[in-house]
Amino acid sequence: MILTPIPPERLPEKLRQFRAGLADAVTRGILDLMAATSPHRAVAVAAELHRRQALTLAREFGMGVAAEPCGSWLSWDGERLHADTEAFVLVHEIAHFQLASPARRRVIDFGLGAGPDTLDRAAAERGAMLTELAGDREEAMVSLLGILWEVRLSHPALASFLDQNWLEGAGSERAAAHFSTVLRRLREGGFVSDAGRPTRHLRQDPDEAPELRAAVRDVAAGRETASQERPAIPPLPRTRQFAPESSSVG
Repeated sequence: MILTPIPPERLPEKLRQFRAGLADAVTRGILDLMAATSPHRAVAVAAELHRRQALTLAREFGMGVAAEPCGSWLSWDGERLHADTEAFVLVHEIAHFQLASPARRRVIDFGLGAGPDTLDRAAAERGAMLTELAGDREEAMVSLLGILWEVRLSHPALASFLDQNWLEGAGSERAAAHFSTVLRRLREGGFVSDAGRPTRHLRQDPDEAPELRAAVRDVAAGRETASQERPAIPPLPRTRQFAPESSSVG
């Protein structure tokens, strides 16, 4: 939801203000890729085509897809993607799949709490693993990566850029710094090339302890302690070796 709606006639000015605050040519060039797309959501036949393209991309990443039209009560149930939704939601979930730690890639809604199409919100919240701060940081990276996938697929990426409030505070140092920082993290992590193209890279590093909610840390610590305290299983006794009996010759 857009916090501060921007009248269509003021959008070019807002984009110029935002662009002027970006410090380097690479970052400005990547913004230009998004700005060159449509600020309007696809409708009718185009919307369905975009949805099917997004589902194809999800399958290429190895994500399962729930039976249509509504095969799951969760945006991501740990194995399957909720398919009956818009393309921009699907590519956002693909970005979640890329950026989640290996342990969370198979957790309901990637261990971040309820996703946009999740109806069983209680189940998603029970599976939440990250602190609010760590979750917000990852969500920002997911947002921008998903938008860049929309650029790559020739979808209306600028519409998502607006909906996800990247132009909020356009012209301020804070807005430009936030965009630049998130984009830098994606590039350094190997998720986006310097040309602004999203890659097929999947995160491999685990979540760090400070990023995890206290309850999750406690469970992990308990498992580690139990593993350390478990008595070693004594080795089985070696099988006795018998020499063959010698036969006497009568």
